[in-house]
Amino acid sequence: MKSALFHVVVFLGAALVVVPLSIRLGFGAVLGYLLAGVLIGPAVLKLVTHVDAILHFSELGIVLMMFVIGLEMHVGRLWAMRRTIFGYGGMQMVLCAGLLTAIFLMFGSRWQIALTAGLALALSSTAMAVSELQQRGQMNTRAGEAAFGILLFQDLAAIPLIALMPLLSPLDVGGSAAENWIATGKALAMLAAVVLVGRVALRRGLRMVSRTGAPEIFTAFALLWVIGVALLFRSVHLSASLGAFLAGVLLADSGYQQKVEADIAPFKGLLLGLFFIAIGMSIDLDVLVSDTRRVLVVVAAVVGVKAAALWLLARRFNVPRGQRAYFALLLSQGGEFAFVVMASALAVRVVEPRASAVVTLAVVLSMITTPLLLLPFRRRLPPAPPAVAGAATIGIGAAAASHPDRHDAPG
Repeated sequence: MKSALFHVVVFLGAALVVVPLSIRLGFGAVLGYLLAGVLIGPAVLKLVTHVDAILHFSELGIVLMMFVIGLEMHVGRLWAMRRTIFGYGGMQMVLCAGLLTAIFLMFGSRWQIALTAGLALALSSTAMAVSELQQRGQMNTRAGEAAFGILLFQDLAAIPLIALMPLLSPLDVGGSAAENWIATGKALAMLAAVVLVGRVALRRGLRMVSRTGAPEIFTAFALLWVIGVALLFRSVHLSASLGAFLAGVLLADSGYQQKVEADIAPFKGLLLGLFFIAIGMSIDLDVLVSDTRRVLVVVAAVVGVKAAALWLLARRFNVPRGQRAYFALLLSQGGEFAFVVMASALAVRVVEPRASAVVTLAVVLSMITTPLLLLPFRRRLPPAPPAVAGAATIGIGAAAASHPDRHDAPG
């Protein structure tokens, strides 16, 4: 059995070889990480085979990324975005899920499978979209704010989606359905508890730790805070990334946010790169080879339908004309939470294993299309606002913010 040190060497070596090459060719760092994962994973070289374990661990990169974004926001700004989050996010989910469901029905899928796949594929990748926005300094642009509000809504919407799965099952799972709705109530209670109790406990904890004068203890407290809140959210089936974002928002006006951000940034960059490598490793070539046409049709439907729907909505979201195509393609891929929704549907037999495998593979492949589709539109983006130009260095590509003529920078 290969040691953990061997796997670390493989990950670092693949990133150091493939990512700079991808940047030099103009494809960006994210696509480089994805291709590195394909090469070292079970599909090609088989240097790393425990993909699920790596994927679960690497999700910590998304958690830390959302935490750092939360540090840049205050409660007042988040409240000001409520229309963007619930209005724009709700419209995106309804339109994209409705169109995708209709397409699956046209191809003869049962309505339960069509609805489940449509809802799951309407979710976009928070890790990919936010990384792109940070690297390009677009978080504070109209397109960036609209995209981020939609992604936050999707994190919130994932819970009722999971609760809905037993209701779609052909089996008698009435008890499971009731348990899921009880779990939804617990999730809302957890959300309120973290906001009300966590705010007071956090301030006291920060004061106590800062008095020790030990910087490593301060870093340990910050990691404990963000990971602890993320785990609490996950324990009630809420998105861990949503919990991390809220943990950052609660810490944003504490006076310690800059120190915490500086301590967390190195961990976040490496783990986020590992997440994209793990996504690349998860490509199942057996399913792709045996069902190529079906997979490619699903990928084309997801990317095409979502991009078209988002382009139409962009005008209603007040996204400037020059940013609409970029905005639409930015959210055109499937998301990480689609894996969770499909796993829940598979557990209660709403979908068959083959259909679940096809949808999961389509999500991964749609992630690979995003950096490629965005290439022609990156040079048309507006310059980063002054407030974002400094903050953009917290993304995977730190150098991208200080060297705007470059396509990307590795994490």
